Amino acid sequence: MKVCLTGDSIVLRRLNTDVDPVCAPLFDMIRDCDASFTNLEIMPSDYKGDPALDHGGSHFSAHPWILDELRIAGFDLFAAATNHCLDYGISGLRIAIEELQKREILYSGVGLTLEEARRPAYYTHPKGTVAMLSCCSTFARGQEAADQTRSMQGRPGLNPLHFKSTYQVKPEEFAVLRKISTGLGLEHIKQEQIKLGFSYAAPEGTLTLDGTRFVEGEETRISTTPDAQDLEEIGRWVKEARVVSDVVIVSVHTHEVGYDSDGKISWEKPGEFLEAFARSVIDQGADIVVCHGQHLLKGMELYKGKPIFYSLGNFIGQNELVDMLPLDSYTFYKVDTDVTPHQVYKTRTKNDTKGFPADRRFWETLLPVCEFGEDGQLTSMEIHPVSLGLGKSAHTRGLPMLAEGEEADYILSRFEALCAPYGTHFVRQNGKLVLTLS
Repeated sequence: MKVCLTGDSIVLRRLNTDVDPVCAPLFDMIRDCDASFTNLEIMPSDYKGDPALDHGGSHFSAHPWILDELRIAGFDLFAAATNHCLDYGISGLRIAIEELQKREILYSGVGLTLEEARRPAYYTHPKGTVAMLSCCSTFARGQEAADQTRSMQGRPGLNPLHFKSTYQVKPEEFAVLRKISTGLGLEHIKQEQIKLGFSYAAPEGTLTLDGTRFVEGEETRISTTPDAQDLEEIGRWVKEARVVSDVVIVSVHTHEVGYDSDGKISWEKPGEFLEAFARSVIDQGADIVVCHGQHLLKGMELYKGKPIFYSLGNFIGQNELVDMLPLDSYTFYKVDTDVTPHQVYKTRTKNDTKGFPADRRFWETLLPVCEFGEDGQLTSMEIHPVSLGLGKSAHTRGLPMLAEGEEADYILSRFEALCAPYGTHFVRQNGKLVLTLS
């Protein structure tokens, strides 16, 4: 069975994947696979609902027919837990869920309760069944779904992967932070809140400033760990999917970063908690972990013979073609409300000279095609280089095509370099990377 994976799909215009000679060869490969996955980065709520104050960097919504376009493109499984799925609040999410269900789209990661958002989607093909779970680590407080109680309904939202951050600082830095906290009166405020029952004492040896936990250590560094309860509850459904599926995919939408080999924060390194989470869900039965969110490539780890893609970046990137924006987006971008939506994005990028349009990393991606044997084990993998059209105008870039020549070589070389720290090595073959396991 062949399973292909993609990153973020931000769709706002017709794709024409079946008739456009430029992109059709890539999408023919997707349609040729037995099961195809993408991350639904934009919700089909038809710009309806209530715009949220906390949004994912831009208010995303789209017309429901984008789902039809993605189906024609060949996709079978849709991850829906992202930092944009509640850009139009719970009311917008309800509309999007109705559109997904109306079309019998197989999605996971959002629901009317936490239990519903946790559950996998199952795609059945004559060659086997693929299960997919979707979760998100980057979201505003209150966007995570909650379960009902005996007397009250639950809260619609996304399937959360919380994580704990600890800021380790050197002893002399810790002493300065404590002095500042005391001098500002923050320690006194915390003690009063504890007395009133609105807060709890920090663990011994820690200092908490505005929710940020500091501890003493030999170096200044941030460490992150996945939330134990989320890990257990997501793992519960991974184990369930393992029983009734041939291949289990876990999707994670994440924007958090890690440290490179020089000890510096890097956008191309995953958060520490994500590596721990990915390995844990594989231990519990997942066959593939596929991450996305930051719109750029990160490395792939082969853990116990199973792939972890720490970020596949953008796959379809039409994020500058949003038709309408609410007031909070205008305020966020510091532009007047008489500026038309596409001009808002031109203002944000200083006419394509900064941000996404000026950085090639956001316009390069991959199409991994994983082949599984009858026993459900991964036997081989092909990695195809994909271009999203860097340098084109806003309404033509963002539609993926198979990369060729120098561009293809550059994309594959960069991915190989990102994989090297994990000890993952490929063979070059006819313009693609090949990994053989049997």
